[in-house]
Amino acid sequence: MNCWDITLLIVVSIQATSVAYARTPQTKALLVTFPLPTSFAYLALGQPVDATNMLGLALLMLFTHIVRWLHVFWNQHIIVAIVCAAFLYTLLGCAIAHLLPCHENGMFWMASGAVLLLGWALLWFQPPRDEPSHRSPLPIHLKLPIIMAVITGLILGKHWLQGFMTVFPMVGVVAAYEARHSLWTMSRQMSVIMLTIGVMLIAMHLAQPHTGQYGALAIGWLVFACALSAVLWTRNILHDKLK
Repeated sequence: MNCWDITLLIVVSIQATSVAYARTPQTKALLVTFPLPTSFAYLALGQPVDATNMLGLALLMLFTHIVRWLHVFWNQHIIVAIVCAAFLYTLLGCAIAHLLPCHENGMFWMASGAVLLLGWALLWFQPPRDEPSHRSPLPIHLKLPIIMAVITGLILGKHWLQGFMTVFPMVGVVAAYEARHSLWTMSRQMSVIMLTIGVMLIAMHLAQPHTGQYGALAIGWLVFACALSAVLWTRNILHDKLK
């Protein structure tokens, strides 16, 4: 593990722990939205943004919905649901990364259009629901080592996933467990993540040949902040009209 891997481990563990101890479903969902894992995984991989990063957002959405379907509709234990969904993400991510021309510029723009269109559709068709609050009862000195062990295992497989690693549900595997009573709210947040991190990745893709990794990441965060404000405002307007 290099220094960025260690930084990724620390940052993601803190973010995942914050999700665990947040009480309301809305707060948990908002904390998952911030692209800290994406940022530090991008630095740890040292690879330019390409179609694998963008398609990973679609797989992230699939991961979240599979967890919800398995747990809510098929009555599977939440850990079983998370393991199955994470395995499918890994399997599909590895297959796409090695079988499709994901490094080609045309592939990136096709993936970007599909992801943003899907994100917009989800934003429109998933209204909010009232779900119970839940806060982890486990003391932090027991919770944090468990989270760090899970994240370490995910980081060790980063080269197999290539760009898919930047949006792998490192926080999501913990968030899905901690939000097992509010999985609709968590899955509903995927539209926000796809739209905001999607435009962030586009900005980074355009900037990285001119600014390098650090400059591209800084520009990406600026675009993300603007997009998050716009998307949340749009979502509120849309669902006010649907009521």
